Amino acid sequence: MSDKVRVFWFRRDMRLEDNVGLYHALSGDFPVLPLFIFDKHILDELPKDDARVTFIHDELQKMRSHLQDNFGSSIATYHDTPENAIHQVIEDYEVEAIYTNRDYEPYAYKRDAKINALLAEKGIEFHDFKDQVIFEKTEVEKNDGGMYLVFTPYMKQWKKEFQNIEVNPFPSEDILDNTYKNTRLPNVSLADMGFERSSIKVPDYNLDKDLLKNYEDTRNLPAVEGTSRLSPHLRFGTIGYRKVVKKALSVENETFLDELIWREFYKAILHHYPETQNRAFKPKYDRIQWRNDEAEFEKWKKGETGYPIVDAGMRQLNKTGWMHNRLRMVVGSFLCKHLLIDWRWGEAYFAEKLLDYEMSSNVGGWQWVAGSGVDAAPYFRVFNPYSQTDRFDKDKTFIKKWVPEMDTAKYPEPMVEHRLARERCLETYKEAVKK
Repeated sequence: MSDKVRVFWFRRDMRLEDNVGLYHALSGDFPVLPLFIFDKHILDELPKDDARVTFIHDELQKMRSHLQDNFGSSIATYHDTPENAIHQVIEDYEVEAIYTNRDYEPYAYKRDAKINALLAEKGIEFHDFKDQVIFEKTEVEKNDGGMYLVFTPYMKQWKKEFQNIEVNPFPSEDILDNTYKNTRLPNVSLADMGFERSSIKVPDYNLDKDLLKNYEDTRNLPAVEGTSRLSPHLRFGTIGYRKVVKKALSVENETFLDELIWREFYKAILHHYPETQNRAFKPKYDRIQWRNDEAEFEKWKKGETGYPIVDAGMRQLNKTGWMHNRLRMVVGSFLCKHLLIDWRWGEAYFAEKLLDYEMSSNVGGWQWVAGSGVDAAPYFRVFNPYSQTDRFDKDKTFIKKWVPEMDTAKYPEPMVEHRLARERCLETYKEAVKK
């Protein structure tokens, strides 16, 4: 048994600077033991070359090395269930309290409730903090209470509330000397966990002022590097959210800020309506008679639909773990509307492949294209892949990169004719929603 410590549990906040929970843990009278748990409940469901696991492991090693080289401390990493890992930690150390930052997904709420109960039995306090959003849960609501179900009034209220607060950093990086002095803490490797290094890399983000200023004009063009590539870094917290919001406020164009607010909107929706992770927000849309043709789903996944803009997007996803946001709408609409395949199938595939997978945004986006979610596209809006190409990849620069065989005999014919697919979709949806 060692001297009394506080534990800081990293989850989706993979950084040592401007980290709210870490700052509060380090500000006390006890040394802080940094902790990360590779959660078996999550990892057991993932492919063994999952790029996100490689990314998380690499980021942990960077932080671990920084703490070892500069402060004589480290990070303890475990591959286990959170319950088992926490139990091990409190057996090995005299733990005064565990600190962490809040997560808002249904699984995270259940996990933290179990950990809180486990710690309470031992007389150990559990402190969690808001770190990955500006406003959480019920902090942006209607004047009479209740969640906004349309984005625009939520966004306006968010900006109104924002005027009343100060967004200050929490300089955890300045007090890292308060970490627990031990450089030989447990450290699991990818191989220890049965994983192998992925060939897919998480790209660096770009918050250049010109990019943010021109974001409204470039964000819909997949052939242009007009997006920040920030989403996986926000997902895993390798950059502080307050820094990103301040950067967004530094330019006159508010489009980039609005996209950040969409992210908080979907988080709040999932908090209020956790059932929407697998049920339509509008219940009548669960009456849709999906065709759910598995052979067609495989063609969609592989990027072999015969629609070049759809195939380019899917191939980009499969090869890089990322897909341009405009194309996420196009391929999602194609799956749900052209093929009449349940949006949950697409959501699950994105969950497997996307480096930036975040349940709230992913479910929100898929229910948007399916027409079944809050503030969703109406069911009769069916994206036309040809007109989307003309608008956003007119010279087919992006398509040619990912579908080089497009104009050859090797490229398949369209698997369904657009006009007939649209009519079939409208008839199917109309039948479901009128009941």
